[in-house]
Amino acid sequence: MPGPKDLDPSTSPRALLGAELRHARIKAGLTQDELGEPLFVSGSYIGQMEAGTRRILPEHAARLDEALGTDDFFTRNCEVSNKSRYPDHFAEAAEAEATAETIKEYAPLLVPGLLQTEAYARAVFRAYQPTATDEVIAELVEARLDRAHLLADPTTPLLWAVLDEAVLRREVGGPAVMAGALRHVAGLARRHRIIVQVLPFAAGAHASMNGALRLMSFPDAPPLAYLEVLATGQLEDDPATVARYQLSYDLVRASALSPESSLALIESVAEDYAHEDEQP
Repeated sequence: MPGPKDLDPSTSPRALLGAELRHARIKAGLTQDELGEPLFVSGSYIGQMEAGTRRILPEHAARLDEALGTDDFFTRNCEVSNKSRYPDHFAEAAEAEATAETIKEYAPLLVPGLLQTEAYARAVFRAYQPTATDEVIAELVEARLDRAHLLADPTTPLLWAVLDEAVLRREVGGPAVMAGALRHVAGLARRHRIIVQVLPFAAGAHASMNGALRLMSFPDAPPLAYLEVLATGQLEDDPATVARYQLSYDLVRASALSPESSLALIESVAEDYAHEDEQP
């Protein structure tokens, strides 16, 4: 009997490969936990690969072919499914974000990528890469703005962002850029597209002082947590670890201003930046 055909890279290769993995696993009579053992990953990780929320890495593909008797099917096709316009450390998180049902984020220093304006994103990328060509910066900005198309749907995903007050006070790109960036965030909140809160400096010590945190939930896969630092990121799927990060987020959210007070503060700071830009 001939083996499965190569995947068509023009038709959601990640989802197709995940569906093929689920079919092959069930055909082999294995549970997700049992298939995870030879790969040294959890059953939930297998579930995320099947759902297309996590990529099948080359080292996993080879073990899958061996465990499932699929010749070199997954080895051949994982390269197509792993192609991404995002940096390697962020690719999985960005692709998972695209299928998430809810996204909860604590941002300690920057406006979250999904909420950035073009001018704000350009200033951020230029600060990250001061010697990059304009073409490279333009490609990075375009990829970031494309992510924001997720918010074109009026209801999904639910996005709940907690911004540290430092996000509002750190002047990225100058007063005009900051005024535009904060007005954009406020506009999304005013249109009831997102929920946003501000964690004020007055809150003092809090549960996520170590850095940014993003939590994602999915209709057909276990939740994920994503942590990012300079030029690297980590996607967590261990249930106990994700639960601990969820608690951290809940504690931060509880210490933040109410959505109404947060929106008033964001709009007030935006006006301050606008007036500063108008000064001769």
